[in-house]
Amino acid sequence: MTFERPPRRIVSLVPSLSEALAVTVPDRLVAVTDWCTHPPGMGLPRVRGTKNPDRAAIEALLPDLVVANQEENRRIDVERLRASGVPVWVTRIESLDDALRSMRRLFVDVLAVGEPDWLTAAAAAWRRPAPEPVIRVVVPIWRDPWMVVGSRTFTGDLLSRLGFSNVFGAHPDRYPRVELADLRSAGADVVLLPDEPYEFTRDDGPEAFPGSTSVLVSGRNLTWYGPSLASARTDLIEQVRGGPASG
Repeated sequence: MTFERPPRRIVSLVPSLSEALAVTVPDRLVAVTDWCTHPPGMGLPRVRGTKNPDRAAIEALLPDLVVANQEENRRIDVERLRASGVPVWVTRIESLDDALRSMRRLFVDVLAVGEPDWLTAAAAAWRRPAPEPVIRVVVPIWRDPWMVVGSRTFTGDLLSRLGFSNVFGAHPDRYPRVELADLRSAGADVVLLPDEPYEFTRDDGPEAFPGSTSVLVSGRNLTWYGPSLASARTDLIEQVRGGPASG
């Protein structure tokens, strides 16, 4: 994609990207999805959800860039927006390095604002070696049916950098369906229960794993690749390992 000048009117269809844009170039962000929750209090127009964006509303905003993600958004919506003349920047994030590289391209090469401080801080934080000992984990992301983090995912890469071994990290699927009995017998030291996409809570999730250590964690820390990356490593290590992130 080429631009005669840096985009000034941006619609974000991805919560992570919405936060990154709102923190870095707030004057350029003109609309976000219903699922874009950070930073709190964004007084921007909403264009429905990530899987059912209101394309007519987006086009009416006359954006010079829409940002999307291969996993979060549907190909048909991207293709139809492009067919109507709207430039759509699609990120593909399967690792931390993908995320850092993609964010640098967006802010430095496309938006021409330089590397944000939060991105520099995130890169520095995640360069630190993984703590020891290795902890075996499973990470459910849905229930009824139960689904977990599998292979080739951003979250899986973060887990390895946190010193966690994903029990289903070698599964051929990125987000496999797994029977609860198989989850219980998988041999995990800890079951990590994020609050998104399924909102696990103290009363909804831990009871499925009696006798196991379950830890409720922020889905934003575990799955978002915006400004939360700057503090996510420390927060997750302290929360799961129960001590300061000295690794």
